[in-house]
Amino acid sequence: MSVLSASNQSNAVVENATAATIVYRQLRQDILRGHLNPGQKLQIEFVSARYGVGANPVREALNRLSSERLVDRFDQRGFFVPQLSIESLRELVKTRCWLEGMALEQSVMNRTQAWEDNLILAHHRLVRTRVRLPEEGGDNSEWEVKHRAFHNALIAACGSSWLMRFCNDMMDHAERYRYIVMVSYPRRDTAEEHRLMMEAALDGEAELAKQRLIAQYELTLRLIEQQITGPDAPGAALWAS
Repeated sequence: MSVLSASNQSNAVVENATAATIVYRQLRQDILRGHLNPGQKLQIEFVSARYGVGANPVREALNRLSSERLVDRFDQRGFFVPQLSIESLRELVKTRCWLEGMALEQSVMNRTQAWEDNLILAHHRLVRTRVRLPEEGGDNSEWEVKHRAFHNALIAACGSSWLMRFCNDMMDHAERYRYIVMVSYPRRDTAEEHRLMMEAALDGEAELAKQRLIAQYELTLRLIEQQITGPDAPGAALWAS
């Protein structure tokens, strides 16, 4: 093989990897934001046309998202946007309470001045970012970024990169549910919930901080349950029976 041929092959691999990363990020965001309907089939041709890339990068992106459980893959049937179900949401919330509760406890026990400073800064940035509601035609992605940063700051001193990764994976799935129901979601004082959580953590009250974290997640679950009960509930048709 000539040097030129090897170079061309190398460039093709790099370009394909770059295209796969781009479509992965765009498709991931569209799934999390609810721009693609639950249960929708993700045909290679459709995804290629939507993001302007070839079939190979699309397959790579879909396989990567499948490994993160943000895309369902079925033999002989292809790829699909995961369905929503209240049973799956309940399981997700229960697992988040277990793992993030443990991570928060450990983080508070291991707290340092740098951790406290970062938590205070993350909270400050969150409260200064306005929630943009769908009925206002706003994009709430900035708040979601600050919201995730705050919850990551809470558990940043847990001492386990594996636990942090698991918690972030669950944050992805929780974010998807939150976007789907946001149109009909009742308004609440999340700023106060986050403040009380932060103060307990800063005061070294690990159990109290954990209780407040769990209470927030369980309240979110109850509010979502209220929004999807009955066939006339807003967005109920999107949920698997």
